[in-house]
Amino acid sequence: MFEQTSNQVLALSKQAAETFVKANAIAVDGFEKLFDIQLKSLETGLKSATDFVSQTGEIRDFDSARTVWPKSATLLKDSAEKFYATSQEVTGVVVKTTEAFSNLLKGTVEAANDAVVKAPKAAAKR
Repeated sequence: MFEQTSNQVLALSKQAAETFVKANAIAVDGFEKLFDIQLKSLETGLKSATDFVSQTGEIRDFDSARTVWPKSATLLKDSAEKFYATSQEVTGVVVKTTEAFSNLLKGTVEAANDAVVKAPKAAAKR
């Protein structure tokens, strides 16, 4: 009786440890993807902003300021579009990570359910 209980506790502990390791791997993978997306977005935004600032630093008269004005509107529009695209990509990664977590939880619950159902049957056969 004690051996059976001990084996079940060990099996449950092993399953919990494996689940935590898998969940950690899913979380780290999702974090890495999000970090890469944000880093690329930041890099692109900084490059665009520095290019624009260097152009505005060369303004000496009203005519040159007038030529920079449409570029500022374009920069603003491009930044907004990139922000939207990045937020969509981040949302996609978060959804995929959440689905991976739910699949892991579903598999864990099913395995625990099978173990609970099989234990009384195995004990009854002894």
